[in-house]
Amino acid sequence: MSENPSQSHPTFSVVVPLHNEEATVDALIIRLKAVLDQLDGLSEIIFVNDGSTDGTLTRLRDCLKQDKRFRLINFSRNFGHQRAITAGIDHASGAACVVMDGDLQDPPELILAMAAKWKEGFDVVYAVRTERRGETLFKTLSARGFYRLLSAITDVPIAVDTGDFRLMDRKVVDALGRIRERGRFIRGLVNWVGYRQTPIYYVREARKAGETHFSFRKMLRFSLDAITAFSILPLQFASTLGLIVFGGSFIYALDVLYDHFVAGRTIAGWTSLMIVVLFFGSVQLLLLGVLGEYLGRVFEEVKQRPLYLIQSLEGFENSSSDLR
Repeated sequence: MSENPSQSHPTFSVVVPLHNEEATVDALIIRLKAVLDQLDGLSEIIFVNDGSTDGTLTRLRDCLKQDKRFRLINFSRNFGHQRAITAGIDHASGAACVVMDGDLQDPPELILAMAAKWKEGFDVVYAVRTERRGETLFKTLSARGFYRLLSAITDVPIAVDTGDFRLMDRKVVDALGRIRERGRFIRGLVNWVGYRQTPIYYVREARKAGETHFSFRKMLRFSLDAITAFSILPLQFASTLGLIVFGGSFIYALDVLYDHFVAGRTIAGWTSLMIVVLFFGSVQLLLLGVLGEYLGRVFEEVKQRPLYLIQSLEGFENSSSDLR
């Protein structure tokens, strides 16, 4: 645990990314303020407006006038949940930083338990979901399957049934700040940097209002980012499958040659030929798709575009950063 005795810097920074969460902002702020009032030392809340198109930005600006502990990072457009978290972490100045979603599925009151664990000496305190209320059976099963698959194929141990809701010590925040890869998977990166970590358990509540902004397409993209960022097993699978198919093809070729030159049998018809062509075609497309995913990651990295652009910073003092 890293203590910060300076009164000019907060002990706790709470980072909350928001995208079209107008309906939950008021309730969120009431509960966050109640939690901050119970924490020892100075605290700040950093809201990251990730290109909201509803009244979220207006509500946040109204709240900034009511409490000096509030900060606002306003993106120039929607850059995505993981980059919004990154921006909040980049601008957090606390000795400990908490990351949580703004839809109130992550209970702010759990921050108190996280802070207690941090004071015991843990560098990362991550929240594990024992139950996911208000979610469809498909989403629940797919999430469980994804985390267990990711845990099985990666060299970095990644806790199952966890999201981005966690507290991190300053040393962990600084380590994350040095990692600027484009395909962001924050919970995986936190596990990659290591340090002393411990779980706490909670029931994830249903959304208080509105609908999830995490569509199936975004879930799939997020899953692919996570897998390709922390595992080369798909590439190894492609090589293994190629060897297996080559071996099977070689054996089949010997059988065809035997039938033609030794047994004097000629296989008539195009059915078997079409089956072979379709099989090999599908395998080739599958392998090209796997290679394409990794090549696409390389393409995004070499362009070296900034992770996000900031339209305005509000509530910060002596901050001139607008590009990361």
